[in-house]
Parts: sequence; structure tokens; C-alpha cells
Amino acid sequence: MAIAEPPTSISEVVISNAAEIHRNLSVPALYEHAVRRGEGKLLQGGTFAVYSGKRTGRSPKDRFVVQTPGLSEDVWWGPQNQPMDVDTFERVRAKVVRYLKDRELYVQDCVVAQDPDHRRTVRVVSEQAYHSLFARTMFIPSEPLGEGVAPKMTILHAPGLKFEGPEDGLNSDAVIALNLEEGLIVIAGSAYAGEMKKSVFSAMNYYLPLDGVLSLHSAANVDPNTGKTALFFGLSGTGKTTLSTDPERLLIGDDEEAWTENGIFNIEGGCYAKVIRLSQQAEPDIFEQTTEFGTILENVIFDAHTREVDLDNDSITENTRGSYPLKSLAHVYQQEVAPHPSHVILLTADAFGVMPPIARLTPEQALYHFLCGYTSKLAGTEQGVTEPQATFSACYGAPFMALNPTVYAELLEHRLKLTGAQTWLINTGWVGGSYGVGKRVAIQETRKMVRAVLNDMMSGVTFRKDPVFGFEVPATCPGVDSRLLSPRDLWSDAAEYDAKQQLLADKFRAAFTPFRDIVKPEVASAGP
Repeated sequence: MAIAEPPTSISEVVISNAAEIHRNLSVPALYEHAVRRGEGKLLQGGTFAVYSGKRTGRSPKDRFVVQTPGLSEDVWWGPQNQPMDVDTFERVRAKVVRYLKDRELYVQDCVVAQDPDHRRTVRVVSEQAYHSLFARTMFIPSEPLGEGVAPKMTILHAPGLKFEGPEDGLNSDAVIALNLEEGLIVIAGSAYAGEMKKSVFSAMNYYLPLDGVLSLHSAANVDPNTGKTALFFGLSGTGKTTLSTDPERLLIGDDEEAWTENGIFNIEGGCYAKVIRLSQQAEPDIFEQTTEFGTILENVIFDAHTREVDLDNDSITENTRGSYPLKSLAHVYQQEVAPHPSHVILLTADAFGVMPPIARLTPEQALYHFLCGYTSKLAGTEQGVTEPQATFSACYGAPFMALNPTVYAELLEHRLKLTGAQTWLINTGWVGGSYGVGKRVAIQETRKMVRAVLNDMMSGVTFRKDPVFGFEVPATCPGVDSRLLSPRDLWSDAAEYDAKQQLLADKFRAAFTPFRDIVKPEVASAGP
């Protein structure tokens, strides 16, 4: 009897022991399997509704990076990249492999990175059909890898496996472990699909910069008439998806982009939009996807009899999500690589209510704000967050940045110099008072400001210098009530506004402390 060749990768080890294997099933087939297994429900229009269990957002305290000897010295260790020793990882891996043994498994071979020069293969092995559908939706479907060809990255996904917390060297019954050197991601104990998406993004935030490519937690779109590109930085809930998915422009991607010497490309193949209280008027393209075949609705409430969704219902979570293929949108950029951006927009949702809705930044100020990454952490995007909290997240995405933020900042500085792109700060948060007193800037007003910027309508406008933050605030903006542009005047008590602004400025200074002595003096002095 011939001796079998050894498996080419850990995924082949798992697959070879499966009771039944389903490779690269189509969307209809995955729907059928998921319904048969009771993983979700088909709704009107052909969307597929699923519940992720007790975890309805990311679990940052359960996320680890394996501290292997060959990792780059630039890895940014800390709460965002908790170190896991190799022995603990091997025990975790072994437990997951044993758990998946003899189970019905779903395998999707995909790729990430639209630019073929930076593309990486990703194999997702899961015990659930709906997660295989999610992988096929969010990554870029590809042909199955040839025999003996190992993927560059592998996800072993076991949401039904619960760990023993400290007994297993972990913080809870769940784990998300990234072995970047090996290209292996292990996820167990959490069915929240976003863990897969963000784990791959974190891995790409390690691999791409080491190749000289700037990876970004950002969205991007293109003007179909001029070909001018725009970048939108921002954390979840600040409006990246909403503002970039603009019927007047072509969407490159809504969350994960990369900027090379040649232009911009999208890292993934789908969108993962928040759909809580989605407005058909303000967000028509996204709203349309909530009734489209191929869309996964995660933790969205629906009527069991009519199969109609209630997008205003947050009884499970504020973090309701819709996952749909990028190509299903009506206005999508079709090329693999887009031109360099003409404008870069930094989005924040200011819960203090003191940041202007729009401000123009110098390149040094852009780097300062990029490293600070100020916003308000919004309800639902992480476990335990129930109302907005002021937070500073370097690169507007600290939880996903594998390397020190200055690595990304240096690449951004180079790209801004290369292209001369103008940078803007847009506040999609509160005006007229802090959260609970003021009101949030209407998305229609924000869209007017963004369009004025992207359509080069701000060149003849008068600007004033903010006395505390130093950026330039426009006196007018086409189509926008000028009173909205001066946040101090919207407060009933100007002295209270001044005090709150100084408080926020102090928080900026504290947040920038880790970078102050390692960046150029011009950048260090570009803040409040």
C-alpha cells in the first residue's frame, strides 16, 4: 500500500479528519446548508438573518498575537496585541484541531487584496455554513487551491468550542489568536463574524507595511467624472461606510484599504455595514442591500411571520450588521487599483461637542491627528460599550494595527508628500453641547460638507484658525448653514464650551505622549 504524502498545511490536517467536507460552496448552497442546520432564517428578498449568540461585537480582551521568534521588532505589544507564548498557542491549536475532528466542515478558499501584486490566499475552515458564507462574502472568492498548495493564511474557526479561561492561559471561554509568522488564525468561543474579518485585516496590517505598503482602516471612493480619489479614515460608527457609499461616486471599499506607490486598492471583497436605524433617504445604497439576495444580516430583529426586518430594533445590540459583496452595490469602482487620493478625510465622532464639523489640516496636523485617532467609541462595536465614550485609537484603528503606529505614520507622510493630497477633519459627532445635551450632526449636513471638499468647492472660502487646536475652520461651506460651522456659538454657555474644549485638548496631549519624542518636532507641535 502506498504511503500517503504528509498534509501540506494545518488546514489539510483538519480537513483530512473531517466527517464531511464542503469546499467552496456557492451562495445558494451555503444558504441551503445553513437553513438545514438551523443557523439562520431566510427573509424577504433573499437576505439571510443570523444571531451570533452572547458575543455581538469584538472581544478585544480575548485577542492575542503569538510571540514567535521571527516576528518583526516593530510589533506593537500591549492591550491591542496581547502576547501569547508559543506553548499556550500550541495547546490552543491542539484543542481546536481535536474539536474539529470528525465534524462536518465548510472550507472556503479566498484571497485578500484587489491588487494582484499584493494578493494573499486565505483558507477559512469552519464548523458553520453561515461563517463560510461570511468568508465568501467579505473576502474575494477564488478557485480552490491546487493539490499540495498551502494557503498564505488559514483561519481555523470553532465558535462552538468553549475554553476554560485561566486554566487554558486565556481570559475567558473565547480566544482569537494570530500566529503571524505561521499565517494561522485560530478563533473559538465566539460566533461574531467580525472576528474573522478583523483578524485577517490585522494580519495584513503586519504583512503589507513590511513590504512598503500603507494599510489603512479607511474607506475610499472615486469621482466617475474626474477620476479623483478620496480616502476616509475613521473608527467604526464615525461614518466611513455611509459617507464613502455615495451614489454620486464609485466605491472602492468601505473599511480596509492600502496605499502603494501606484495608488489605492481595497483589501477585501465585501462590506460589513452597521444597519441599526439605517435611513433609506440618507443611505440609499446600503439600505437597498438589506433586502438583497446574498446579504447576511447579523443580529437584526425580524418578524417571525412576515420575515420583515426591524432595523430600528436594538434589543439584541446596537451593533447590528449587514454583510454583502462589494459588487452587489450599484456604484462600484471596477478596476483593481485606483489613482492616488486628492483628498484625505479624517472622521471623528466627538462626544464632547466641541470639534467643528469641518476643518482643514496641514500635513503635520494630519499626522498628529492620525497618531491620536480621536473619536468616541460607540455603543455595540465592543462588548460592554453601551454609550459613546471618548477614546484615542492610533491610526484610527489601534485594535487592528499590528505594528507601531509610527510605522504607518511614516508611510502616510511619504504618501502625502508624494501626492500633495489635502487633508480634512470631519466631525460626525455632537454639536451644541456634549453627548446627552447637544445633537449629533445630521448625516445630510455632513454629506454636503464632504461633497464640497471632494468637488473642490472650498478653495475660495475664508478660514479662521482655531485658537486651541490650530486647524483652520471655514466660515462658510456651500449648502450648509454657516452657524453649524462655529460650534462655540451653538452652546448656551460659551464659558462651558471653552472649559470642555480645554479638557479635550488635555486629553489629546496625554494621548500623544507615547509619540512626542519619536516624531519630528513639527508633528509634535501640530496639536493643541
